This record gives sequence, C-alpha cells and structure tokens, in this order.
Amino acid sequence: MSPALSLRRVACAAIVMCASVGSHAALFEDDEARRAILDLRQRVETLRTQYEAASQRAGEQNARTVLELQNQIEGLRSDVARLTGQNEQLAKTVSDMQLRQQSVDDRLKKSEPAPVNVDGREFTADPREKSDYDAALGIFRAGQFPQAQSAFADFIKRYPQSGYNPSALFWLGNAQYATRNYNEAIANFRSMLSLAPDHAKAPEAVLSIANCQIELKDTRAARRTLEDLIKAYPQSEAASAAKERLARLK
Repeated sequence: MSPALSLRRVACAAIVMCASVGSHAALFEDDEARRAILDLRQRVETLRTQYEAASQRAGEQNARTVLELQNQIEGLRSDVARLTGQNEQLAKTVSDMQLRQQSVDDRLKKSEPAPVNVDGREFTADPREKSDYDAALGIFRAGQFPQAQSAFADFIKRYPQSGYNPSALFWLGNAQYATRNYNEAIANFRSMLSLAPDHAKAPEAVLSIANCQIELKDTRAARRTLEDLIKAYPQSEAASAAKERLARLK
C-alpha cells in the first residue's frame, strides 16, 4: 500500500473520530473535552499535512518518471532516425557500387576477345582488332586504294599475330595491285600463301601474282604461276581463269 493511501485512510478515520467526540462531548468535563478535541484536531491537521506532502512527492515522482520516459522515447526516436538514415545511405552506397561494377563488367566484356569467322576461318579477336580490320576493308571497298594500303599495312604491324592477317595481306596485295605497286603486291600475296596455304582466297592470291607478273611483262614467270595454280587448286574458279589466261599468253 502506498504512503499516500495510508495517510488518506488515517485522515478519514480521524475525521470520523472528531465527529464522534463532538456528539458525546457532554460525557466529559468541559476542559477535558476541549483538550481532547484540540488534540484530535492537531492530529488530523498533522495527518492532512503529511498527506498533502506525500501527494506532492508522489506527483513530483510521477512527473519525473513521465519526463524520463519522454526523454527515453525521444532518444529512441533519434536512434531510429539515425539508423534509418544510415540504412538509406548504405543502400545508396551498395546501389552505386553495383552500378560501377556493372559498368566495369560492361567495359571488360566489350574488350574481351570474341569468336569471329572471316573467309571461312574461325579465330578469336578483340573488339578493337575487329573494328580496325573492318575499317580498313571498308576503305578498300570504297575504292580508296592508297588509303587502304596504309590501313592494312598498319593493321598488320599493330596485330602481328592476328587471325585476320592472311585476309589483311590478301587485301593489301589487291590495293597495291590497284595502285600498280606490282612487286609489293607479289610479295604480300606470297606472304599470305606462306601463312595460310589453305586459305579460301589462296587460289585468287596465286592468280593475282600471275596478273602482277603479266603487268610487269614477265610472261614466263606468269605462265609458270598459272600452271602451278591449276595443279594446286584444280577445282577453283581461279584455276578456270588461269586456263583462259594461259591460252592468251604468247
């Protein structure tokens, strides 16, 4: 039982006692009755004072308790807000890292070698290598033969181990033939045949060598080259063309 409640009960009892004493005052002598009443009133007043003090202390204690609870609640709210902010920042950081990783992965993927098939030959090449070869071939097909010579020569120097090189040598020889650089063309056609004798364009390369020799007025060498072409690649279209040229050579 709380002190305040106990004091309240005592005070009520004292008031009842006072009423009882007042109704029976005649049973006592006047002085004795007055002293008893005064004493009882004093006791009631003391109890009332104690009750009010206890009530005040209880109120103050309750107020402090409520204030402490409010402070704790505010502290918890502050912690929740701080943690929420940290969680949002962490989520943003993770998202940013994932985007950067995806960007890196995309760049790596774009730079990784990939399978290609050129003139029936399969090999791997990195994207820049493929792009440079396609650019050089585009220049040749546009009829810009001097520029095509430079583009293919630069390609071969830049990628000496490239799977594109047999085809690059073939087109380099053709660009040189178109610009009447016959000796250089012959050298590159022969490099191409040495590098890939089974290349799909090997018969055409041999025929192109013969054409260069004809332009150089070296009929004997041209005849020998055409005969070699017919023997080496008898089923090719280039062999059929070689037979026609042999018939016209004197």
